Amino acid sequence: MGKQSQNSTSTTSKIYGNTTTNNSGTTANFQPGTALDSIYNFVNKNMDSLLDEYLNPNLNSTTNQAKLNAYTNKLNSETYKNLENNIINPLSNRNMVRSSQATDLYKNLSDQNASSLSSYINDLLADSQENTASMMNNLLAAYMQGYNVISDMQNQSLQTSAGNGTTTTNSSSSSNGLGMSTDSAGKIVSILEKVLSMYSGTSM
Repeated sequence: MGKQSQNSTSTTSKIYGNTTTNNSGTTANFQPGTALDSIYNFVNKNMDSLLDEYLNPNLNSTTNQAKLNAYTNKLNSETYKNLENNIINPLSNRNMVRSSQATDLYKNLSDQNASSLSSYINDLLADSQENTASMMNNLLAAYMQGYNVISDMQNQSLQTSAGNGTTTTNSSSSSNGLGMSTDSAGKIVSILEKVLSMYSGTSM
């Protein structure tokens, strides 16, 4: 515990955030509604679900459902149209195909389409995992950028405050306004950097 000093307060405000330093410590916050604030809130709220989506890719997402429906509709439309226009109708016009033969042709086509759809689903899930990893990488990079902005503002505020009066040594940690002490924030940054380095390659 150090000697109590004269109160000194410094406030730094910028378009993306503001920082206040006094003898009780330093607080820093993003301006509500700014891009950095939105990214910070989104990452904290959704990273768990994104990680689960990466580890357990599925077809239930809006994007995957849209891609699957579009592929299925196009596959069925084009293959059945091709079968009827190029095979069944010409043969039928020449009385060269029986109904049982036409039924077999449709069944074979259905089996082929099912096989093609299965392959597409496997590729879709693989692509989905890569897309999710890329999204997480981009979000964490932006998250780290926001942390760096807050850290720079905090340092500026501390320097300005130091010039306005004698600082106090006490047992409390400064807060960066992001719900963590500066010591804890440093540890989280280290963890995020490791995660980012894992995502920087082609796979996790």
